[in-house]
Amino acid sequence: MTEPSKTPITSPSGRELVERDTFQNEAIWLPAMAAQHMNAGTFLIEGKTFTDCLIEGPAVLGIGEGVQFEGCNMGAATDVRTLLLTPRGPRAAGVVGFRNTRFVNCRFMQIGFTGPEQAVAELERGLTGTREAMDRMHAEAEKARQEAQGKTS
Repeated sequence: MTEPSKTPITSPSGRELVERDTFQNEAIWLPAMAAQHMNAGTFLIEGKTFTDCLIEGPAVLGIGEGVQFEGCNMGAATDVRTLLLTPRGPRAAGVVGFRNTRFVNCRFMQIGFTGPEQAVAELERGLTGTREAMDRMHAEAEKARQEAQGKTS
């Protein structure tokens, strides 16, 4: 995972959220972005790239075709599965849908994720694998710390 950019985060608003395709080092309030797209007659957000952005809710992000998450922090949760929602029908209402969009080194705050069963399962595998790797790394660091303390006592 790469270190986030040190560039200050800005906050775009209004029609700018619809008209632009790339966002970098910006705080995006997802409900505002969804409202601006709906006002423009677009009910699906697509063809955008977010790099080193803070994506804020509360909201549920719908994972459509071509959505990619690269090096992102998906949110704070003791159990990463709490970030994932599975629709009970073929579609989900009240979701901010995305298609053909990249999220690179972004942080998500108060965002749930949903989409086709396969997309949600893939995201769960990625999140669970990352969490397990972090837990192992922390356990190894703690063991090394304790061993070092034992040698100096």
